[in-house]
Order: sequence, then structure tokens, then C-alpha cells
Amino acid sequence: MSDDCNRTPFWQRQPRLPLEIHRFFQDRMEAALRDPESRQVLVWPTILGAPGLRQARPEGIPGRELLNHSVRMLAALGQHDPAAAWQAHLARWTDTAEGGPDGWRPASGWGAWGPLVSLRCGWQLAALTPLPLGQRYPLACGVSLFNHGLYHECHDALEPLWAAAGGDLKDQLQGLILLAGGYHHLQHHNLGGMVTLWEEASHRLKAIGGRVRTPWGDVSMETALDLTVRRLDHGRRMTAEADFSPLWTLDRPTWELA
Repeated sequence: MSDDCNRTPFWQRQPRLPLEIHRFFQDRMEAALRDPESRQVLVWPTILGAPGLRQARPEGIPGRELLNHSVRMLAALGQHDPAAAWQAHLARWTDTAEGGPDGWRPASGWGAWGPLVSLRCGWQLAALTPLPLGQRYPLACGVSLFNHGLYHECHDALEPLWAAAGGDLKDQLQGLILLAGGYHHLQHHNLGGMVTLWEEASHRLKAIGGRVRTPWGDVSMETALDLTVRRLDHGRRMTAEADFSPLWTLDRPTWELA
């Protein structure tokens, strides 16, 4: 796991997002999960909402400067024509930016959420950029997103695998999804949802020794499962108004894909 992953800004309580911002993230993540080529949709929001750039360019980021900021991120995804990538993005994703005489600004629908949009899209991009492509890609996405503290996105990555699976594999993948879902509820301090999902997840994953074997590799989460059970034991004794800090001070869980 990378040092960047260890420093994830999402290992803490998260705000509840307006529906428009939630859909903004959802649409882009679903595209990036369906097709690795579409990971580049995350590049432009990362740049446009960056607080430093917004402060330096309050009236808009000039087109040439915008493209220059995108070069390294796009190159890491195999895209070496930023201008063509930007034009294609504008044609498809009209809710990303608004042009003006001084340059490009985030779309008005972002409201005051620009810094968070930039941060989350950037972290999604960091999670997905280095992954192996081909058949392993969807499962690798789920593992990497979980390890970056992006639990809602982890659910989105694993759900299509679960929907297409059958038998024991379906049950085991559901255990992973429930485990991630519980941590999403922890991020919002939703005690009831957290406890309910972790109870079911721990039941499913303990039965297989904390290792899910799939056609695309094995997901090992023995330590993560132990940390979750410890949190669950504490959560069962909590009330909705209780202090959640003991759940955050335990180590952050991670999975391994082999």
C-alpha cells in the first residue's frame, strides 16, 4: 500500500453530500469502473476545483494552463493529447465546467463544494490509476478504493461482480460489500446502519477465514475483519449520541489482493 494511501483524507467523518454532488461523483465513478479509458473523467474536476488554483485564478483557469496541469495525470492513463481529451470531455460531461473570457471555472452546480469535489476526484484517480487492467480490474478497483477510504466507491466497484456471481462466491462478495458499507456508515456516524452491516459482514467473512477466493484473485482481510469485529463490539454498546472517537482511533482496515 502506498504512502499516499496511508495518508487518506477520508479516514474521518465525512459530510453528507447534496444529491447533485452525489450524482456528479456517481456518474464519473461508474464510467471509470466500466471502462479504464474513462478514468480520465476524474482529471478535470480534480484540477478545476483545486483550492490553490481557484485562489490564483478566481475568474477562471486559462485553457492552456488547464491543459498543462492535466499532462502528467493523463499521461499516467496513457492519454498524450490533453487538448483532444478536454474537448471530448466537454462534449460528454457538460456539468464539469463553464467557460468565460478569462478561462474555465467549475460548473455552477458545484456550489461551495468545489474543494471537496477536487479532493475526492483526485483521490479516486489516485486509487484507480495504477491498477492492472483486464479481468482483474473491477476487483482491483474495489480493493484499492477500500484501502483509500473510499467505501461508497468500493461498493460501486464490487456490486457488478456480485450481481453476476452465483453460489458461494456471491455470498462472499456480499460480505465484502457489507463490510465496506459499514465503514461508509461510520464515516457518517450512522450507528444503526454501521452495526447492522458489520454484523452480517462479520458472519459471512468469519465463516471463510477472512479470505475471499475469486476467479480474479484472492482478497485477504483477516486483520481488517478483526478490527471490524472490535469496532462492532464497541458499537453494540453505544447509543446514537455516543462518542464515536474510539472507533476512529483503532487502526484503519485494509485489504490485500493476491
